[in-house]
Amino acid sequence: MTPDVVFLEPVFPPNQREFVRALHAVGARVTGIGERPKESLDAELRHWLTHYEQVGNVTDVGQVERAVRFVQSKVRVDRLEAVVEAHVMCAARVRESCGIPGTSVKTTFLCRDKPAMKEALRAAGIPTAQSIGSADPVEIRAFAEKVGFPLVVKPRDAAGASGTVRVDNVGELARALGSFGGSVAVEEFIEGHEGFFDTITIGGRVVHEFITHYYPTVLEAMRTRWISPQFVATNRIDAPGYGELREMGRKVVQVLGIETSATHMEWFAGPKGLKFSEIGCRPPGVRAWDLYATGNEFDIYREWAMAVVWGKPSQSLSRRFAAGIIALRPDRDGVIAGYEGIDEVHRRFGGWIIDQHLPSPGTPTQPVEAGFMANAWMRLKHPDYDELRRMLDFVGQTAKVRAR
Repeated sequence: MTPDVVFLEPVFPPNQREFVRALHAVGARVTGIGERPKESLDAELRHWLTHYEQVGNVTDVGQVERAVRFVQSKVRVDRLEAVVEAHVMCAARVRESCGIPGTSVKTTFLCRDKPAMKEALRAAGIPTAQSIGSADPVEIRAFAEKVGFPLVVKPRDAAGASGTVRVDNVGELARALGSFGGSVAVEEFIEGHEGFFDTITIGGRVVHEFITHYYPTVLEAMRTRWISPQFVATNRIDAPGYGELREMGRKVVQVLGIETSATHMEWFAGPKGLKFSEIGCRPPGVRAWDLYATGNEFDIYREWAMAVVWGKPSQSLSRRFAAGIIALRPDRDGVIAGYEGIDEVHRRFGGWIIDQHLPSPGTPTQPVEAGFMANAWMRLKHPDYDELRRMLDFVGQTAKVRAR
């Protein structure tokens, strides 16, 4: 029997189409639910989709549920999938309302609400930062007195470092609470190296895993213009030093009740040891999966689709290359004026450059906090992780983005 899969928002962001392509490629009938008119879908996307339902808002449970129930009136829906952080809770609620297998509301909540997540993991013996979720300034100040500064304040359900601020004293804490409003997550600041551990899991078992390092930490990178931040996926995943991290990641999957899904976990390693930071029950952002696909010479979207549709892996990973991205920040806000050093980078590393994005002169710049792919960037690969790190450092020192 051909499985029927409903996929939430097949058009935006642009790499959403890759999930639809992969579902179609492994033999599923795919129904898309999205906000764009059907007429705006290109021919390739229409070919991959058996049916498409337009809704006004893909995060509105009522609208999505009505669309899913209409599809269920025609076929048996085997899976309902969402891979964008803002969409996952809506998908979970509709799954439970409509009796469709997949990630539960409870698991989705624990993967989104940072204080609840950390409480559940600490109870299971997984080391995390001390944290509190509260809207009460008195309670938060008491937490600050107990834990001490610096602290980190963030939205309870933010993705990555979005909206995150570091506070170093009572005054900064008060200003942060005033700017957020409502309930927030307040956490102990963990010093150390930061990275992420990503998986594809099937039935609660990790079948593929990837380890990536940030240089420097995200909070520093997203606040400092002169830094050309990198993240680099290692191909040395079997090195002994990663054993504790891999074990911790597997335990997180079990504790939070994750069954068949992609996951994205952040971690810190420093003076206080290895600490779990947070998890998303979805693929990582910033097109990190592109690096995993290149480094391991496989179609990661198809592998995800095999997990979702058939419950089994189908490809082996080569671990041939480490792969990384470096963000190239404009030297000021304004519009792009030009570039320096790009030809030298290509002369040295042309064969190892995966791709690049260099907005044309006249393009408005994006703020530093907009992220790794907001302005210019380059992605490179190399069989030797340490050599790739040296190459990316050279790119950061040599390639300059001038603005006016």
